[in-house]
Amino acid sequence: MPTDDRPGTPHGVFGRMLGFYRERAGMTQTDLAPRVFCSHDVISKIEKGTRGPAKELPGLLDAVPELGTNGALTELWESLREASRNRAYPGWFTWPDKEAVARELRWYEPMLIPGLVQTEEYARAVLRGTQQDASDESIEQQVALRMGRQRVLDRTDPPYLRIVIDEGVLHRTIGNPQIMHTQLLELAESAGRPRVTVQVIPLAAGERTGLNGAFIVAEQEDGDRVLYLETGVIDQLVEELSTIRQAERNFGNLQGEALPRAASRDLILKVAEERWT
Repeated sequence: MPTDDRPGTPHGVFGRMLGFYRERAGMTQTDLAPRVFCSHDVISKIEKGTRGPAKELPGLLDAVPELGTNGALTELWESLREASRNRAYPGWFTWPDKEAVARELRWYEPMLIPGLVQTEEYARAVLRGTQQDASDESIEQQVALRMGRQRVLDRTDPPYLRIVIDEGVLHRTIGNPQIMHTQLLELAESAGRPRVTVQVIPLAAGERTGLNGAFIVAEQEDGDRVLYLETGVIDQLVEELSTIRQAERNFGNLQGEALPRAASRDLILKVAEERWT
């Protein structure tokens, strides 16, 4: 049976089971692909856990008699989706899985410190402020999950994390001054990691690209990319190449508007000491 890259994720679990049924049937990925109207590369990525199946694919796989699944793959995928919907981040379903296996993340944030470099106290204040009707238990679950996601930066081969934020993020009160002071010091420390870049767009930049919302582009080891869009109502994963390319162009423009790395770190520390102490 093939070894998937992310065995504990929904994608990894599904991919591992698909590999089991395929190998049991004595079929190669190349044999199976045309039977379900996709390429062997798609089958390979699904079995590795680096992408999930398209909406109709579990049913098509169950319809291949040689696999002998008896509907198990459709049932499995629906169960995984349902379990994911009941997690503390129900609308995100596949995003943490994409983030966890990315080799590079390009993250633009005009409102908040990005989640991968938030302190626990800052994250708790953000989640409580945006979900005022949520129970304390739900908030704490979400905080724990957010902190868990940050372990991706502690891997032996962590992703390149390129962050661009608006200077207003440094001045916006989240929680209290002590939380903000600690958070900005943590952000400055994160900016010193070898594979982390933090750039700040100064307030003086005025009108520019990116004023209409945050976005993240995740690039996988195989070069596949996915775009994550955040809005005040719904979060969305986009795989359309033209849209991803536009986001990448926008990110490049934003980097051009931002201060260099060293100057950005100096500004972060300055605001921490002058505004939040």
